[in-house]
Amino acid sequence: MDTPSRPPVLVIGAGPAGLTAAVRLRQAEVPVTVVEASDSVGGISRTVERDGWRFDLGGHRFFTKVPEVEAFWHEILPDEDFLSRPRLSRILYRGKLFDYPLKPFNALFGLGVLEAIRCVLSYALVRVRPPQDQTNFEGWVAARFGWRLYRIFFKTYTEKVWGVPATDIQADWAAQRIKNLSLLNAITSAFGLGKGRGGNQITTLIEEFQYPRLGPGMMWDRARDLVLDSGGTICMESPVATVEHAGGKAHTVVLATGERLPASAVISSMPIPELVRAMDPPAPAHVLEAADGLSFRDFLTVALVVPAAAGFPDNWIYIHEPGVRVGRVQNFGSWSPQLVKDGFTCLGLEYFVSQGDDLWESTDEDLITLGKTELTTLGLVPAGSVEAGYVVRVPKAYPVYDEGYAEKVDVLRAWLSATVPNVHPVGRNGMHRYNNQDHSMLTAMLTVENIASGASHDVWTVNVEEDYHETVSSNDAVYPTGTAAARTGRDAPILPRREREPAREREENAA
Repeated sequence: MDTPSRPPVLVIGAGPAGLTAAVRLRQAEVPVTVVEASDSVGGISRTVERDGWRFDLGGHRFFTKVPEVEAFWHEILPDEDFLSRPRLSRILYRGKLFDYPLKPFNALFGLGVLEAIRCVLSYALVRVRPPQDQTNFEGWVAARFGWRLYRIFFKTYTEKVWGVPATDIQADWAAQRIKNLSLLNAITSAFGLGKGRGGNQITTLIEEFQYPRLGPGMMWDRARDLVLDSGGTICMESPVATVEHAGGKAHTVVLATGERLPASAVISSMPIPELVRAMDPPAPAHVLEAADGLSFRDFLTVALVVPAAAGFPDNWIYIHEPGVRVGRVQNFGSWSPQLVKDGFTCLGLEYFVSQGDDLWESTDEDLITLGKTELTTLGLVPAGSVEAGYVVRVPKAYPVYDEGYAEKVDVLRAWLSATVPNVHPVGRNGMHRYNNQDHSMLTAMLTVENIASGASHDVWTVNVEEDYHETVSSNDAVYPTGTAAARTGRDAPILPRREREPAREREENAA
């Protein structure tokens, strides 16, 4: 039962992790206040609505191996609000669509006889004369598939997603995701002649998934309402300025407006570097330096309304054409017909960017023009077919795993645990971990059990399972690295360390 004298648990962020925590806290009759910096709930799992069109940011397949999360989804929304959708993704290269996961015969013969012969000869050549440097992604993959297949199905998309040359990505990421597979092993597996060298069985993906009929934001809007209806408080457009602490506990969260909110504990899904920089008294210099060393990759969607006939059955298509900057194209009508309008669909062109680069700084009009041009260049939509366009920018979409990031996260974790043990990081940005939505939710659920019932779950062990969360067994599929694949719930490469000016120095220089 709520105790009036007890300060609420203060939840920072109204994304999947934050709202899951808030719902669970209210179910345990723990008072809760949620503060959200933006004007909408759901974080990167929100559904954006413009002029009656709904856009899913990044695409969110509702599939999980965690029974607690599955049950929670159906607590929030009734069964009739979920659609069962076919899982279909393909790769576009030179105007042709290839199976994803990549199948050797489909890939080779789809390229045409002449190009297929070139690819096989290229593979034969690397068997005789392998790349000298196989410590990076490029050399490792080329040694196992040949230079031509590497450039077609691995290089372009990977470099678009992560914004660095493939030679700057370490080979161990490719090894984790492709394991011991090579073109020869893939073809052998396709004939059912074995599991491939090393006994590694290749995996494939689920064939269907659940999806809320009005997009994932439907779930988080409902979660918000459940929190409010049960007596919780949610403050929108309320960015956090300071988290005050004393005597080994955080006790007050100060908003940018100056409003002071008491807290018995803090559950934070705000980016962990920002959380640490918000602490008052401040963290020591070496901890702040570690916080300044963590970075994020950003993302934007250009949504273009086109006739329904211009759509495609895929949830999304990976764009492996090097001559365009779009990385992936979604068809929102293939996620749910209720996201679009009769006679039309909406295509979401996804660009992987960094804040401050030319695309991020472009006007919406210029981005819409770019999107129209690239759709025509790709042959997906005839020129002049676009009826309307919209742009959605998503900052801090992907925590960057650059050199030394894990050690920096450990520094922040250790300092928070020792200094303010009632501050609990959760979720993707809160833990600087490339979590799926279900993993983020699970970290929140376990944290609430720790607070409400004195459990001792280690939330940092979430998202360390051996297999990608959408995989099932198969013998003939290959995953172009840079897309979903086998190993952990969500994996990312270690990127080269970028020289960056510390945040506090930037602020001082700007002043």
